[in-house]
Parts: sequence; C-alpha cells; structure tokens
Amino acid sequence: MSVRDNGRVAIVTGASRGIGYGIAEALVARGDRVCVTGRDEKSLEEAVARLGADRALAVAGKAHDAAHRAEVVERTMEAFGRVDHLVNNAGTNPVFGPLAELDLAVARKIFEVNVLSALGFAQLTWAAWQKEHGGTVVNIASLAGLGASPFIGAYGMSKAAMVNLTLQLAHEMSPGVRVNAIAPAVVRTRFAAALYEGREEEVVAGYPMGRLGTPEDVAGAAAFLTSDASGWITGQTLVMDGGKLLNAGIG
Repeated sequence: MSVRDNGRVAIVTGASRGIGYGIAEALVARGDRVCVTGRDEKSLEEAVARLGADRALAVAGKAHDAAHRAEVVERTMEAFGRVDHLVNNAGTNPVFGPLAELDLAVARKIFEVNVLSALGFAQLTWAAWQKEHGGTVVNIASLAGLGASPFIGAYGMSKAAMVNLTLQLAHEMSPGVRVNAIAPAVVRTRFAAALYEGREEEVVAGYPMGRLGTPEDVAGAAAFLTSDASGWITGQTLVMDGGKLLNAGIG
C-alpha cells in the first residue's frame, strides 16, 4: 500500500543501518521524505533502495566533516525544497577503557563526531529552513550520558554534552523549533554489539522488561517527537531503558 506524502522532509544522520535506518524507515512510512547520511556509500544506496528512491536521498560522508554537512543540507533543499526535521544519530565510540588512560586525541574525535557534528547540522538546518518555517530536532543521546558507565566514559561524556546541547538549542530556537533527545540503554545493533555479545543473558538480566532495545523502539520515539502529537514538548530527554534505571536503588 502506498503512503501519502505528508509534505515534510527529514535529515537523518548515521542512517545506513541500525537506529538511524530504523528512524528513516519510520518517517518514510508515515509520509515523510528523507535524506539519509553515513560513511558507507554502498550501505546508503541499499538503504535508499529499501526506503524507495522516490522517497529517499543518500549523501555519503563523515558527520564531523563541515563540507559534508553543508552538502547534505544543500542537496536536501535542492531535492525536496525544505528541511522540517533533523535527527542527529551519527556517533562513534572507538575506545573502551578507563578515562585515566584515555588518549585525548581520541576524546576530541568522539566529541567532534557525537556533539559538534550535531550542532553543525542544527546550525545549517536552522539557517536553511527552520528559522523561518519551524520544525524539530531530535538528538540521539544515550543512557551513558546520564550516569557513570564503566569503560565507555568518553562516550558517556559526549552524550551528556548532547543532552545539554538539546537544552540549549530548545531554549534558543523556541518557539518555532522544538528540540528533544532520546537516551536509549543498550539497543541490539552492530554499533552496540561489544556491550552484549557473548553475555547477552547477563546483560538482559539488568532490564526489568526482559530484553534489549531494538532500532524500532527508538524509531517509534523519534517519530513521535517529530510529529504534531508532541507539539508541546521541547527541551526533554526521553529515557528508553527497558526499566534499567528502576534497579538503581537496589543494592
């Protein structure tokens, strides 16, 4: 069954697979057109083939590359004429270990990809469309940004910064643009595989809901936060953790 075009357009970063692709798929399913970005051109082409060439545009590149960000917004405006929604999902976590041993060059790269690229995209979509016409921004943060997370501290710091970035942008871009974040716990993706592979039963035991998250879980929340149904919500971080924080007081 064909989906009626709702006239709205979204950019979803880091969308060739996993959470980003799930979000793009959910937005297309409700009638949006989307620009999907990522580093792997072949994976992006495959994503567009699944989403529909008449509904999706792919722009390959690195999120922390300013020229790539400018190309994404320029090509989206050329193809679709507007950018109603921005979903900042691109992220990296190349290091696993204590902060006391962290290579600061790696830390800078994490912040460039996870935080500054999100701000850069928000600046561009604001200037290109949202300042005059309104819209939404959704930042994909992480439960790791809301507390201490052993061995992924640098990633957690960057996601904490993204939560604060959400607050700042929500304040500065109101009332026309609503800005919110989603903070998932462990979601079953290739990106997060190191956090559960080989010990999934042990990890799942910490979740009252009895399972890990899925890209579809996060996609549903993103679709809500970019919809008119969430029209009075801004500056919020929605925790999606299968109830994991409910165990925080157990000791």
